[in-house]
Amino acid sequence: MSTSISSESRLLPPVTPDYYPLYLAGVLGLGIAAQWLAWRLHLPSILLLLAFGFFAQLAGDPDEIIGKELLFPIVSLSVAVILFEGGMSLKLTELREAGGVVLRLVTIGAAVCWGLVGLCAYFVMGFPIEMSALIGAIMVVTGPTVIAPLLNYIRPTRKIGSIAKWEGIVIDPIGAVLAVLVYEAVVVTGVNHVFAVAGLAIVKTLVVGLVLGAASAVTLIFLLRRFWIPDFLHNASILAAILVVFAVSNAVQPESGLLTVTVLGIVLANQKRIPVRHIFEFKENLRVLLISCLFIVLAARISPAEIAKVGWQGLMFLAILIVIVRPVSVFLSTIGSGLSWQQKVFLCFMAPRGIVAAAVSSVFAFEIVEEFVHRGADAATIAQAELLAPLTLLVIVGTVTFYGLTAAPVARLLGLASPNPQGLLIAGADRWVRELGKVIQDAGFQVLVVDTNYRNISAAKMAGLPAHCASILSDYVTEEINIGGIGRLLAITANDEVNALACQEFIHLFGRKEVYQLAAWDSGSGRRASVSEHLRGRVLFSEGVDFYVLARRFAAGAQIKKTSLTAEFTYADFLKRYGDSALVLFVIDEGKKLDVRTAESTSTPKPGQSLISLVDPVKPVAEEADTDEEDESPSETESPSSS
Repeated sequence: MSTSISSESRLLPPVTPDYYPLYLAGVLGLGIAAQWLAWRLHLPSILLLLAFGFFAQLAGDPDEIIGKELLFPIVSLSVAVILFEGGMSLKLTELREAGGVVLRLVTIGAAVCWGLVGLCAYFVMGFPIEMSALIGAIMVVTGPTVIAPLLNYIRPTRKIGSIAKWEGIVIDPIGAVLAVLVYEAVVVTGVNHVFAVAGLAIVKTLVVGLVLGAASAVTLIFLLRRFWIPDFLHNASILAAILVVFAVSNAVQPESGLLTVTVLGIVLANQKRIPVRHIFEFKENLRVLLISCLFIVLAARISPAEIAKVGWQGLMFLAILIVIVRPVSVFLSTIGSGLSWQQKVFLCFMAPRGIVAAAVSSVFAFEIVEEFVHRGADAATIAQAELLAPLTLLVIVGTVTFYGLTAAPVARLLGLASPNPQGLLIAGADRWVRELGKVIQDAGFQVLVVDTNYRNISAAKMAGLPAHCASILSDYVTEEINIGGIGRLLAITANDEVNALACQEFIHLFGRKEVYQLAAWDSGSGRRASVSEHLRGRVLFSEGVDFYVLARRFAAGAQIKKTSLTAEFTYADFLKRYGDSALVLFVIDEGKKLDVRTAESTSTPKPGQSLISLVDPVKPVAEEADTDEEDESPSETESPSSS
């Protein structure tokens, strides 16, 4: 397949030794720019990566610049790292409620998808039976590189989110192995030996993947637990181990490496003998970098003219894949699973194809053309084989566009997710914290309270607040509690160190922008500071307003009030009534968005907004009394507790 671009159409100079660094730096720059732009526009990043990849064709053909002999191994090793990172995001505890459905989706669902896609390729695209079977196998995979960002953006309810995540990661090695089996059995060996070849290959793949993956994980745990690997080599050692076991596994059994690295990631993530958070964070950052570069390069290999060659048949193939194949495979495989119809419909909108489909199709497109040429096939058959990679890229672009733009609205319509989650996870449940949480909840926002003090939690539940008696730093909070609709952390315990650690714990889930803690109760700085600045979250409310300041004000009779600002009762009137001691805690805008006030907040509340504030008791003013929506009962405080 020729995708080279003439030197006249390039924007950059011809390929010379000095051109390679410029090209590679440009690929990286385009990839990161696409990721940033996607974040700003709230779009799936893969869409812009593919668009930027088409633009990168003007700089040259990657096959010519990098070379196929080097490009394909780089892609394979990068996919190994991506699947390892995906495996590390899988928690076995999630299988208690999602395991049965996941098993059905990756077995029955995969088989149904393979068969239907194969039939579609045969009847719609007119491909030979061998190629149709291979395309069906390739299309079984979904895309953890696309599903994971989508789930982070959608934040669906816990069960359905776990199902979608597990399916998206586990199906990739299954689909890749299936593609290899089909290629070897149907294309190379011949139909007469399908069952013998496939049976042996499946057994070898499972044995090699499970044994080598688990053995590698145990070895790494042993070395790290005995501190035989220094801290500065942890990430580098894990990365080297991933690539080595992936290559060794593939050498023993083709494409078993994907299963091996996935098992390696799952075992490391679910053991309790060594901490692996720093490893996961490193691999997560590396995944973003690899995806950014891979999609640019793979998209640059195929020109729009080649995608156009698939014609209207390709568009029909894509439509059938979305409208018929995915819904049929989901509903057939989940019969008797206990899933609601809303959950099944949501799963129908979570099947984008990603980097694994692109990588596998790129490799097999090259190999199947070589195989047909070796057989002496006619030009028409070879031309059909050359359509494999463009068809796959069309499916990737089409499915990512469709699911990326529809999954979030569908999840919200079905009641399985909240748009722009405004809910608050509150660490701490003292009396004034419960009063604050109740006012926020009554204003229409989700609140979840966590504290280690059983009396505080019992009182919170009696007040109607969802609450859990647990440490905010425990795995229980992130692994067992449903935090769908929750998008922020307020760490407001009496313990500054616990607050800081809680913020560090939830940065990976909510982002640095949405983790908050009270100001430190001590005035120390430098060597006397209780917690270093870089470990803290965003300072809530105002500098100098710590836990004990708030507790004393509540003990003196201060109250939490929700006040609506109007053209007749402005923020200036609010301050005139309650004085400069009034502390604005939250602002609710006309779009029902909750703005958490911090020490950096400088905006002045405007008419149309509502304030949740802490005010000292004053004598009500008759003409302004109707403005406030408040609880007139005084707030008290209890002895502080730590979460």
